[in-house]
Amino acid sequence: MLRFIKPLAAATLFALPAFAGPAATPAATDLSLNQLEQRLAAIDAELAGLARLTLRSGVGNIGWISNPTMTPRTPEWAQIDLPENTQIDQITLVPVLWFDAEKGPQADGFPEAFEIIAGTQDAPEGEVIASMGPEDRFLPRVAPLVIDLPSTTASWVRVNATRLSPHARGDEKSRFKLSEIMVFSNGRNVALNRPVQVSSTAGGWGAAAIYQEALVDGLTPYLMDAAGEEKSNPYLVTSSTPIPFALTIDLESSHRVDGIRLHGADVNEYIPQINPTDFGMPNSFKVTGANRSDFSDAVPLLDYHRDSIYQAGNILEWRVAETACRYVRLAVPKGAWPRDAGNEAFCISLAEIEILADGLNAAREKQVQLPKKIRSGQYLQHSLTDGRNHFGKILPIRDWMEQLARRHDLENERPGVAEELSLRYARQKSNLRRMYWLAALLVAGTVIIVLIEQVVRQRTVFRTRERIAANLHDELGANLNAIALLGDYAKNIVDHADAREQWGELVEVVDEVRNLTEETGITARLCTNLLEATGLHGDLVQEIKRSTARLLADIEHEISFENTELLDKLAPRRRIDLALFYKECLNNIVKHSGASKVAAQLTGGKKGIVLRIRDNGRGLPSVLPASLKRRARLIGGKMTAETPPEGGTCITLRIRFRHRFAAASRWSTLGKRDRKPDLRP
Repeated sequence: MLRFIKPLAAATLFALPAFAGPAATPAATDLSLNQLEQRLAAIDAELAGLARLTLRSGVGNIGWISNPTMTPRTPEWAQIDLPENTQIDQITLVPVLWFDAEKGPQADGFPEAFEIIAGTQDAPEGEVIASMGPEDRFLPRVAPLVIDLPSTTASWVRVNATRLSPHARGDEKSRFKLSEIMVFSNGRNVALNRPVQVSSTAGGWGAAAIYQEALVDGLTPYLMDAAGEEKSNPYLVTSSTPIPFALTIDLESSHRVDGIRLHGADVNEYIPQINPTDFGMPNSFKVTGANRSDFSDAVPLLDYHRDSIYQAGNILEWRVAETACRYVRLAVPKGAWPRDAGNEAFCISLAEIEILADGLNAAREKQVQLPKKIRSGQYLQHSLTDGRNHFGKILPIRDWMEQLARRHDLENERPGVAEELSLRYARQKSNLRRMYWLAALLVAGTVIIVLIEQVVRQRTVFRTRERIAANLHDELGANLNAIALLGDYAKNIVDHADAREQWGELVEVVDEVRNLTEETGITARLCTNLLEATGLHGDLVQEIKRSTARLLADIEHEISFENTELLDKLAPRRRIDLALFYKECLNNIVKHSGASKVAAQLTGGKKGIVLRIRDNGRGLPSVLPASLKRRARLIGGKMTAETPPEGGTCITLRIRFRHRFAAASRWSTLGKRDRKPDLRP
């Protein structure tokens, strides 16, 4: 973990992943599904508002590289002398980048462990104010490493590598490499252009681009690519011959200017780029400040001269002696005009000019004045102070570094959150699939239980029927058999007494009783299971006629039938119920009505069957027999009973056909269109 020798309770480490450091967020595995979704959405929303990590191209210095060593523990360091007793609160280390063929750009030579030591003139030995090691997991990285500190007084700061990293090329030698060291006091980089001391500097090939002063020149391997702002085109002026050039910025009020920052015209619009890194940047110029518009009180602020292409970059910054001024003039001598890519003309091009006062840009949205003899170039001069570059908004350097470091943190955290979220979704999907299977099993189990219950119920019904059948067979069958034997015994007595002629009519009655007894036994056996009684009452008309003749032998009766062919369409069970209903009606008439005349009518029609039975007896009892009601309910018909004006009783049973049979019977009974017989009962 990040370790401080002084009490640094308020310190935070920007470049560490979100799970490291004292202000770490919970690990992805410790978050709920809802928290993971919210965290991923928060990361994406924050990334959309952060500067993008866009790398420079072209020629420029690399930074500083120490001598190679075979021992990673070899002490290597870089020390920056600050203004005396400066209050510092943040340190930023910018790595040297190496392009790996497989992984892309990676930090090279960034120490695996290091200490930051700060001291003053009163404490020249210094003390460690922060240290980091492999447990902090700040490597690999491309972004700068930003460390926030509580306010610390220092006259110098040293970055001391305690364990070096192996070379990215894969050799056995280790080196200490840094592109830039920034030490911030509020918004100002107090390390800019300050004296630097290092333990050693690598020489040999490429030495022109590797020097210790590169650690504090303000040049980094990044382009300022802020998010969410409209871009601006750079100012450009061209001339066929170099002439003196000057522009003046009116700050509108006096400011204590302490820095100048120039943003070069972006040369990365095309790939490969068609212009050199220092395109449009003057080779030398002077900056003066004044409080009078005629510069009669001019004070020199900066005299810049570039000796090498390795001193060029997209952002150039200089510290100047703090000076109160309202007007700032940048003058380019005629010999300092750079040529364009084709060496056909001279051009000056800048994206932005920042005049810094206490770390803030005092020139933002201020008026820029050009000499009258200089025509405005391809773009208007107001783009020099609009606060935007080719990518968007121009940020303060400290904010820019913090956003790049924060992007590194979030981009390192996001894959872990997304992976954990995917695992949770997969687990949830698997659980949901299991729930579907469990639900299917529950449904299947319920169906099986219902089926088993139905089977058990059917078995119970079957056993009940079997018991009823046994009882009917054993009890009723025995009684009927006894009646038949008694009839035979009576006939034997008549035969033995040789009185057949005298009792011939009685013998016929006894024979009829025997036949009826046998038929009743057959009927009792078949009625024990109506579903199997396929042969019972197959000819319903004949059955009704026989029942009428037997039960109404001593009563005057008549019976009529209409459309009897429809009776054969009834299900066997309904035919049985209809025959039994008819018998029960006749039985009640014989027992209770005292009638001397009975008339019955059975009619089939397209809607159903109507059975109507009339007698001239005593009339309706107070309560209809329950047996008739039960039988009517079993047959699925509607029974009505009424007393006609002439007396007696009229019982009507209406049986409606099932839907499909009603349609079939309608088409079977209808003839031609002009021939529609009336089949109403």
